[in-house]
Amino acid sequence: MNKHYGFTLLELLTSMTILMLLLTIGMPSMANFTVKMRVDREISSLHKMLVFAKNTAVNSDTYITICPLNNSNVCTTDWHLTLSVFSDHNKNKKYEPSKDEFILKVKEPIDENDKLQYGKDRTALVYGPTGHLAIWGGNATFKYCPKDDKDKNRGIIVSRAGRVYETSNYKNDGLDRNRSGNLIVCK
Repeated sequence: MNKHYGFTLLELLTSMTILMLLLTIGMPSMANFTVKMRVDREISSLHKMLVFAKNTAVNSDTYITICPLNNSNVCTTDWHLTLSVFSDHNKNKKYEPSKDEFILKVKEPIDENDKLQYGKDRTALVYGPTGHLAIWGGNATFKYCPKDDKDKNRGIIVSRAGRVYETSNYKNDGLDRNRSGNLIVCK
């Protein structure tokens, strides 16, 4: 007698039904997990960049600027694009290699569907040799908002003293807020 090993049609259909049920239940939470991980990664990367800029300003005793640069090497408000950290000896928010300024670090653009904003029309963040912000009105909040997921908005607050604080979900309602209790909202 020959024995045949394998699945019967009934076993195959039952297995496929169970698999489809698991995928149907698991896919929405997988999508939420993916968005949350993307937001957390971007906030962490930005936080590290800010700390790096502050420490470099103090250790090198010079001005360090963080901003998105345009083709003319001038800071813009396009925070969702590539961000650059560079020495800015004259604090003019312009990268000038001819004046011995150099780029220290670069952060790639965020997901094209998401938003990253810094304050209202702020073009740059400049740290001075003391570690404090070197330009008036430079303190503000970075707001990261993933498209169609407002409940996953996060932020980083930059104080006048140059300190950085991540927003948190301190009310345990799933929404990040700043220290004043305001929700993180992109416009």
